[in-house]
Amino acid sequence: MEPEGASRHRERAPKRRVPVAAPPRMADPHPLFDDTSAAGGSGPPPGRGYGAPPPAASQYPPPASFLGEPVSSLAMAYGTSLASQGRDIVDRNIDRLVPVGRLKYYFAVDTVYVGRKLGLLVFPFMHQDWQVRYQQDAPVAPRFDVNAPDLYIPVMAFITYILVAGLALGTQNRFSPDSLGLQASSALAWLIVEVLAILLSLYLVTVNTDLTTIDLVAFSGYKYVGMIVGLVSGLLFGKTGYYMVLGWCCISIFVFMIRTLRLKILSEAAAEGVLVRGAKNQLRMYLTMAIAAVQPLFMYWLTYHLIR
Repeated sequence: MEPEGASRHRERAPKRRVPVAAPPRMADPHPLFDDTSAAGGSGPPPGRGYGAPPPAASQYPPPASFLGEPVSSLAMAYGTSLASQGRDIVDRNIDRLVPVGRLKYYFAVDTVYVGRKLGLLVFPFMHQDWQVRYQQDAPVAPRFDVNAPDLYIPVMAFITYILVAGLALGTQNRFSPDSLGLQASSALAWLIVEVLAILLSLYLVTVNTDLTTIDLVAFSGYKYVGMIVGLVSGLLFGKTGYYMVLGWCCISIFVFMIRTLRLKILSEAAAEGVLVRGAKNQLRMYLTMAIAAVQPLFMYWLTYHLIR
C-alpha cells in the first residue's frame, strides 16, 4: 500500500499539456500577388535588415549628369544665343548714341603728336601746311598728322584746368568742393553752349562741310591749353604775367582757328571756284572769324576771377 501523503501529492500535481500540431494551411487557390521571395527569383533583392552590410554600389543606378542631358545642352545653347543677341543690340544702340569707332580715331595719339600739337597751339605763326591728310578717302590718325583734330588734348586740358583753378582758389583761401564743382560745371556748360551755337550757325548759313560735332568739340576744347598757361603764369608772376601770357595765347588760338576752320568751312567755295566776295561766302568768312573770336572771350571769362 502507498502512503497517504504520496497519494495526495500525486492527486495535486498539475496535469501536463501536450502541444497539438496545427492543421496544415491550405493554399489560396486565387492569390492576389505572386510570391517573389523565393531564392533565384526574378524579383528585386530583399531589403537589408538591421545590422546587415550595405548593398553593393552596382545595385544603385548611375547618377544622371545634368549638363550632359539634351535638354540642358539645348538650354545652354539658347541662353548663349540670347546673350550674344543682347550684346549686339547694346553695341548697336551705343554706336548710335556714342560713335565708339569714331572716338577711337580721336584718341589715336602718341607723345610726339601731343608735343607737336601743343607747340602748334601756342606758336601757330610759323606753320605753313594746314591741310589734313587723307588715305583712301579717310583722314589719317592724329598721331600721323598734326593737323588732325583729337580729343585727348581737350579732355586732358579740361581736367588740368579744373585742377589749376582749384589750386588758384586754394592760394586765395577761397577753395571749397562747391566752388570747384561750380567751376567745372560752368566750364562744361559754356562749352556745350558754344558747340550748339556753332552748329546752329552752320545750319542757318547752309554750309556744306565735313565738320562733325566731335570736331567742333575738339576745336573748342583747344582753348583750355592757353587758359592753363595763363593761370600758371598768373600764379607765378601775378596779374601782369597773367595778362601778358593770356594775351599771347588768345592771339595764338585766334590764328589757329582761322587757319584751321577756313579749310573746313570754305572748302565748298574753293571746290566750286566761287568768288569769295559773294554774299554766301562772306557769311562763311564772318562765321569763321566769329568762331575764332569767341575763343579769346571764353578764355578770359573763365579765368579772370581766379587771379587776384
